[in-house]
Amino acid sequence: MKALNILYAFLGGAIVGCGAALLFAPEKGEDLRTKICDLIRRKGIKISDAEVDALVAELAAAEE
Repeated sequence: MKALNILYAFLGGAIVGCGAALLFAPEKGEDLRTKICDLIRRKGIKISDAEVDALVAELAAAEE
């Protein structure tokens, strides 16, 4: 019975964690890239969507 309680505690924690992740998750990647493009273009820098995608990939790799 003790093992079953541990399993229920684990599953309950996983469900709560997933719910919290959905509530506090940032915007979708596509929306964030659009905002980045708009911000950069407002500053007068010309950049293509492919260049933004490459920049995002580089930044994501640097975080790891």
